[in-house]
Amino acid sequence: MTLLLKSDAARAEEWTRLLADKAPELPFRIWPDIGDPADIRYLAAWLPPDNLLGQFPNLELLVSVGAGVDQLNLADIPAHLPIVRMIEPGLVDSMVEYVTMSVLALHRDLVPYIAAQREQAWKPLRIRPTTERRVGVLGLGMLGKACALKLAEFGFGVAGWSRSRHEVDGIVTFAGDDELPDFLARSDILICLLPLTDATRGLLGAELFARLPQGAMLVNAGRGGHLDQDALLAALDSDHLAAAVLDVCEPEPLPAGHPLWNHPKVLLTPHIASRSRSEASLDIVLENLRRHQAGEPLLGLIDRDRGY
Repeated sequence: MTLLLKSDAARAEEWTRLLADKAPELPFRIWPDIGDPADIRYLAAWLPPDNLLGQFPNLELLVSVGAGVDQLNLADIPAHLPIVRMIEPGLVDSMVEYVTMSVLALHRDLVPYIAAQREQAWKPLRIRPTTERRVGVLGLGMLGKACALKLAEFGFGVAGWSRSRHEVDGIVTFAGDDELPDFLARSDILICLLPLTDATRGLLGAELFARLPQGAMLVNAGRGGHLDQDALLAALDSDHLAAAVLDVCEPEPLPAGHPLWNHPKVLLTPHIASRSRSEASLDIVLENLRRHQAGEPLLGLIDRDRGY
């Protein structure tokens, strides 16, 4: 019943140390030192190897070491193989920190102040109270709900949108394609925390931006594939959008010379909004292994029809 980890060296070192204490009886291998492929029952990876069952004929569970699974080609993964995503609480806490930081930076005009500093220009701007700024959260899953609730504590008028109906205390909620235009029309700062699926790829494009209020701002902490980068640049250059904070892009990293690197209305961070903590994430993995062996429901089990 061997667990195989296919990940970076830092995570491998941490898991090796932690497993020696938490589950010394569990056989553990680190890619590419897989031992006997027939012994591998559990695989934890960001990107699994090709031909999974050809390589590991007895594989019983695939664990994504990230909060999403959009990096996986589900068509290449046998339908009977369960896939779980990481739901470690640290992912939520760090995302709430990042989104709160980004919204406050946009609200308090940090982006134009950084641009003014580069020009050695002293340009004070009017301070708006949070009660005058409306925030919209695209995606009301685990991350979106937590971010919406935290932002509401600052006094922002917060709304959330999702494909299916969600109710969140203190948050105005919208659902489905029919309600998306009304949601966008009241979003002065739009935050994308959607899963990346065929339905959401490219959603942050010209049509959506046109529905936002003049001078709206964007935070994309979902996936780079959500954003039409050319459409964003056009919206920023036309002044329809005032600023954007991007933690994700496509590709990652952006090629040298890409206009987003130095755009005066863009803050760009290298996909660091939310990171799992090794000890807590490993605890979730071990709990899922226990549940799998006991025939109990798995934590973070993805719905293949929905893609997340």
